Amino acid sequence: MTKTWLDEPFAGFDLETTGVDAQTDRIVSACVVRWGGGQPTHAQDWMSDVGGVEIPAQATAVHHISTERARAEGRPAAEVVAEVSATLTALARAGMPIVAMNAQFDLTLLERECERYGVPSVWSSTPVVLDPRVLDKKVQPYRKGKRNLGALCSFWGVKLDGAHTAVADAKAACSVVWKIAKRYPWLTYIDLGELHEKQAVWAREQTQELRTYLASVGAEVDDSPFDWPLLPAPAGDVR
Repeated sequence: MTKTWLDEPFAGFDLETTGVDAQTDRIVSACVVRWGGGQPTHAQDWMSDVGGVEIPAQATAVHHISTERARAEGRPAAEVVAEVSATLTALARAGMPIVAMNAQFDLTLLERECERYGVPSVWSSTPVVLDPRVLDKKVQPYRKGKRNLGALCSFWGVKLDGAHTAVADAKAACSVVWKIAKRYPWLTYIDLGELHEKQAVWAREQTQELRTYLASVGAEVDDSPFDWPLLPAPAGDVR
């Protein structure tokens, strides 16, 4: 039986952050997990002191890390950002796809943090990305309901213990991608580099479809510049 990328390990990636603005918010905690390939799962995680900024109460309510805890237990933000980027880069150069749920958020935020602290970017390599959200929407375009990680785990039969911790979410994202590709094996016939490029197209189409729908029902539409797996850099200083 011919092996495909589904038989090889993934580099799962997830962040918990100070907010929902990928351009300006900061890393609170991070995880990079080596998952699959018939080998034991290995997770490396970090907590940052968030570089002296405050963690809003709304963010703490999600991931349960307060400003006080981050400052007491977290390591210097610049060190955390450098290590996360270096770890992901090493796995990407080893040929592993980076699996990230809603990839344009986590990967853009990490990129802005790299710029902020002047550390080497993951994009100094040529990573390929697998995004369970984009893949799920492609293979199940008409399914109603939410498309967050919890909803995807429920639909694809993935156990999610400790949601909104970077470790649990990174592992779950890998499991969801595996389940999707197992059910839709045509995805595994596509070279990873080509699949990365196809997801970029699919993500743009999916975003435009959502915006069109929201406009049609009179809902608020986020019309900020979009791309995948990195959002366009804003003009001006984001520090």
